[in-house]
Amino acid sequence: MASNQRPSSSGSEGGDPHMDERKRKRMLSNRESARRSRMRKQKLLEDLTDEVSKLQGANERLAQSIKVKEEAFIEMEAANDVLKAQTMELADRLRFLNSILEIAEEVSGLSVDIPQIPDPLLKPWHIPHPIHPILSGDAMFLQ
Repeated sequence: MASNQRPSSSGSEGGDPHMDERKRKRMLSNRESARRSRMRKQKLLEDLTDEVSKLQGANERLAQSIKVKEEAFIEMEAANDVLKAQTMELADRLRFLNSILEIAEEVSGLSVDIPQIPDPLLKPWHIPHPIHPILSGDAMFLQ
């Protein structure tokens, strides 16, 4: 067992002073290399932390933007539903008035021009009367 142990050379035990100098330089070089490595890791950690903060901020802004757009969509969808209901109600009224005109035509014998009722749900891209202004806000419900 004693033969497997290596003698330690600390420089004061009579070892080669040239070897001790090389060992000291190598230790200093290793320490400097380790210090630079720690500094690089610290810089990388700071850079990644900054990037995380920036990305979290961007994520919060995007989430808020999505929330605002979802709320606007819900409002527009509700307004669209109201408009569809109003359109259907007006179409029903027009049908009723046309039926009255047909009865009056039969009774009086006079020829009355009865307009056809367009079905806006079959052609939603076709606006039958584009002259009317598009109202917004409370004004559209006051009519």
